[in-house]
Amino acid sequence: MSHHVDFELPLNASEEEVTPSPVRMGSARSTYSAPAAAGEFGIINKASAWRKIRRGRKQSILNRRGWSNYDPLSYRQLRQGSTFTTDSSAATEETGLLRKMSSAESDQALLGAATPWEGLVEMFIENKINYLFVFIPFAVWSHKAHWSDGSIFILNFLAMVPLASMLGVFTEELAAHTNDVIGGLINATFGNAVELVVAIQALFAGDFRVVQASLIGSVFSNLLLVLGMCFLFGGIEHKEQEFIAQGVVASISLLGFSGVALLLPEFFDDAGDDSQDVTATISRLAALLLIILYGLLLWFQLKTHVHLFQGDDDTLAMIPYSWALTGLVVITAIVTILSEFLVASIDGFCTEFNLGRSFVGLIILPVVGNAVEHISAVSVAMKNKMDLALGVALGSSVQIALFVLPVTVVVGWFTGREMTMKFPPFEVALYLMSVIIVSMCLSNARSNWLEGSLLVSLYVLIAVGIYFEKDLE
Repeated sequence: MSHHVDFELPLNASEEEVTPSPVRMGSARSTYSAPAAAGEFGIINKASAWRKIRRGRKQSILNRRGWSNYDPLSYRQLRQGSTFTTDSSAATEETGLLRKMSSAESDQALLGAATPWEGLVEMFIENKINYLFVFIPFAVWSHKAHWSDGSIFILNFLAMVPLASMLGVFTEELAAHTNDVIGGLINATFGNAVELVVAIQALFAGDFRVVQASLIGSVFSNLLLVLGMCFLFGGIEHKEQEFIAQGVVASISLLGFSGVALLLPEFFDDAGDDSQDVTATISRLAALLLIILYGLLLWFQLKTHVHLFQGDDDTLAMIPYSWALTGLVVITAIVTILSEFLVASIDGFCTEFNLGRSFVGLIILPVVGNAVEHISAVSVAMKNKMDLALGVALGSSVQIALFVLPVTVVVGWFTGREMTMKFPPFEVALYLMSVIIVSMCLSNARSNWLEGSLLVSLYVLIAVGIYFEKDLE
């Protein structure tokens, strides 16, 4: 007989309260069972997990600064003298009549109100990795001054790490001002924007090998390194951790489907003079199917089965909507410029440091877009919130495999560039084997440090093999 733990999520929950940890009762394993509530199915995309993590961090900022009633919109209303408050002398439970604040009341409220500017500053200083913003002017100048490709690559690489972090923060801030559907679509579009921008820049430069390597490398990084580190460090803190199986099974199945899409073009290597055309056709059709499947995944979560994911919404915003939109546009523009410099310097960087382009794409470039999320995933795993960690690691893998990769194929199709899903055979084999091994580790809905060490070791083994691939190029 299974036991169930019912819970309710308070509106002002902190990061530690967002996801309850499974507990054991007697000899049976407990499960989350809030009917029609978040956690019944599990987290199957990165947006849901990242939103919960951000919610906890924002709540921590509010608690630390004493901003118990912080609202970025109310401050503007106070300054304009347009805030209304309940008139206790006339209001009743039924009517709740409102009256406009007097000038004196507005001035008094302003004295203790936090400004959106303070909220914006907190967003930037909450993560020490944002100190790498100091490299942005050096990154731009290195390109303008024609420094060595190695210097240009390193400086732009360092500058893009905090940009990727803040891109995710502004994306979540923008989504916090919308409803579940629009917020989900915003997160789905910009969730892996850095990987998409870098891939498209490499595509326009005609460097298809870097495009393929950076995207499949991002999947390897999330699926093996991040997930393995979560299991490893989470297992050190907690001997055994449990998670909800349904969402995990869905994610692995989607990754398996993408593996089949990568495998099909391999069968048409020697199909004669028309082999390239056949490969391109299959790749484009597979890309369209992957994008459709990703859309169905969003429809499943945001529309038809939304009751399984209630509680993912986050109405807590640190800055106004216009600020979030402006920040998202500005950060995206800077990422686009620096990624162009980064891609243009890859060949010179490889020559200067005697590295293969495949190694740079598969191992080094994925760090740019995922460093902060990787740290966050490991952090929540150590707090025994394995569902959130899985949501980041597996969700990001699914988003890249089902959305970012096929979008680059479609963009290449419409711009006359022969970008296909025909990857090197051994990389496809490694991809499929990785999915199989991860599915085995997740099969019992429990994790420990030994499984984590297995996944991390597999990633290191793949990195060693890819390092020597330069001899084959």
